[in-house]
Amino acid sequence: MYKIINDIREHYQGTERRPVFQLGSYAPLMIISQAPGKKVHETGIPWNDNSGLTLRNWLGVSNKEFYDPALFSIMPIDFCYPGKGAHGDLPPDRKCADRWHKVILNALSVNPLKLLIGSYAIDYYLPAEKKKSMADKVLNYHQYLPEYFPLPHPSPRNKLWMKHHPDFQTLVLPQLKKIVHQKINQAKGS
Repeated sequence: MYKIINDIREHYQGTERRPVFQLGSYAPLMIISQAPGKKVHETGIPWNDNSGLTLRNWLGVSNKEFYDPALFSIMPIDFCYPGKGAHGDLPPDRKCADRWHKVILNALSVNPLKLLIGSYAIDYYLPAEKKKSMADKVLNYHQYLPEYFPLPHPSPRNKLWMKHHPDFQTLVLPQLKKIVHQKINQAKGS
């Protein structure tokens, strides 16, 4: 895994792009999301923003657990901040995922549960489901287990989506926390 991490960093060396990710060969959970935002780009710490606070709350984990590569790998579709667009951040560059994701997944010592965060990650990993709504995919998460668990992006911009889909809070999040804690306890040998 160290060679892959170094290869990724070397690939972006000398550019303005700064890859932000976290990889652990034995991590039972992998977060696959769109791309780092500006704050994350500046700090170099994955999910170091309001969306990250919400995500950790959804998962029911502490910062210590979340940033432990023995428990969580974090692999965005685009490892680097894509820049600002007219209506928010630009979309992630899929070429990054095309180049690195299979290499990383093949190098892992375990097959982690992949938490697909937001439409870019869900559409990349579940292309046959593209015509289904976000609600259909998220509320029927069990159809994708044990390989994937699709989730909306925890951005404050998605509060309206969550308001219109209360089952996400009442049905999906308790199951997500239960599964995440089972994976963490297995990894810790508890």
